[in-house]
Formats: sequence, structure tokens, C-alpha cells
Amino acid sequence: MKNKVYSFLVLIVSVAVAQSAGLIGSLATRPNIDVWYRTIEKPDFTPPDWVFPVVWPILYLLMGIAAWLVWRSPRIGRRAFSSDGVSYESMLLNRRPVRNIALSIYGIHLLFNILWSFLFFEWNLIGVAFAEILVLLGLIVITTRLFYRVTPVAGYLMIPYTLWVVYASVLNGTIWWLNM
Repeated sequence: MKNKVYSFLVLIVSVAVAQSAGLIGSLATRPNIDVWYRTIEKPDFTPPDWVFPVVWPILYLLMGIAAWLVWRSPRIGRRAFSSDGVSYESMLLNRRPVRNIALSIYGIHLLFNILWSFLFFEWNLIGVAFAEILVLLGLIVITTRLFYRVTPVAGYLMIPYTLWVVYASVLNGTIWWLNM
């Protein structure tokens, strides 16, 4: 019973940490929507403003649950991705606990997630934000693969976020192109 309560508390903290990344990013975003974002040129495939505060909390919830699933997994990652048993992941991570590496990269990725909001909305550095979101996307893909390696469900929970950031990357790149 005590372990279940502790695990539940870690789940709450994990979701809170992910949601906090969104909250910190919103400190840069919200004040600049009316002042700056509405004034720049955007492509036709830009979603309406109400979509973002609906989608992001759901994605942060899924990320927090995925991180919790990885945290509670006792496995040492020795599973390879290919049928031969050889992959760059298995070569790099063969003797180290993948769980700890996955959670470390997840934490780094959250910092990049927060940074993007400041680059784009607060400092209006659209081109720099575009370069940064591509790095962020790479970190998300790595995190997703490592999460999957520890526990597949955690990797699957990261897929909607990955797809959303692919879309956000295209949107950011197009906004940069239109406003050069």
C-alpha cells in the first residue's frame, strides 16, 4: 500500500512538472498574443487561438504520465530495436540504465520546450525559434524512442506530442518565411 501511495504521488509530481513547463512557457506566450502574434503574417493552416490552450495541457498530461511510467519501470534497457539485436541505441546504451538516460533527456527536452516560447513570443526571434524547435523535435524523437525502449506504452503516449511538434515546426518555419 505504501509503495502505491508513493507511486501515485510521483505520478502527480510528474504531471505537475510537465504542466509547469507549459505554465512557464505561457508566461512568454499570453502577453504577446494580442500585442505581437496577431499582427504577424500567418499561413492558412494556422489553427484558431483557442486550439492551443486545449491541446497543450493534454499533451503535457500525456508526457507526465509517460515519464511516470518510465520512472516506475525497474528494467535496465537492453532491448535492441532491430531483429539482429544491433542498433545505435544498443551500442550506446548497452550497459547503462536506459531509464535514467531517458528521464534525463526528457528533462532537457522540457527546458527546450520552455525556451521556444520565449524565443518565439517574448523575444520575437522567429528564425532562431525555428532552429530551436528543430532541436526540440530531435530531443522529442530521442525521448520517445528511449521511453519506448523502457516501456512501450510510454513511447506511444509521446506520439501525439511528437506529431504536434512536427506540425508546430512547419507552422513556425512558414511564419518565419512569411515574415522575413
